Amino acid sequence: MASSQTKVMLKVGGNTMTATLTDNEATRELTKLLGQGDITIRMSDYGGFEKVGALPKSLPTSNTQITTVPGDIMLYQGNQMVIFYGSNSWSYTRLGKIDGATASNLRQFLGNGEVTLTISLESSTGIDGVTADDNKEEIIYDPSGRRITHMPLAPGLYIINGKKTIVR
Repeated sequence: MASSQTKVMLKVGGNTMTATLTDNEATRELTKLLGQGDITIRMSDYGGFEKVGALPKSLPTSNTQITTVPGDIMLYQGNQMVIFYGSNSWSYTRLGKIDGATASNLRQFLGNGEVTLTISLESSTGIDGVTADDNKEEIIYDPSGRRITHMPLAPGLYIINGKKTIVR
């Protein structure tokens, strides 16, 4: 299920950018499609401010009047994906935003003329399940660089496992 944190990878040639999807019915359907595999879209320039290409399937629309900015990804007429490298005002369904996009880096990323865009779900890079190693020996030094082996520590500044630590 898409959420404001769902990320996708956009690939053109050997270049990749990430985008964050908006949470709506269209992006939930898009995420389901991407769950079945990557989507490839042939995109071409239109109006000197956008790239547009046909999706393999129509998505639900919730169009509103929007003034776009570089990096916006919109759904037009239910079956066209539009990536903006300029600005336009029209009735679209918002799909998401390319992360860190500027007009300049988008023009370079998207190139001129027709391009093939591949969209895929971003693989998870989160950390699942952290466990502590309670049996690991702590290596402790005082500020002079002498190793401390006696416990408990008196109040003061120590280097414990390579990190400055204040014991109170």
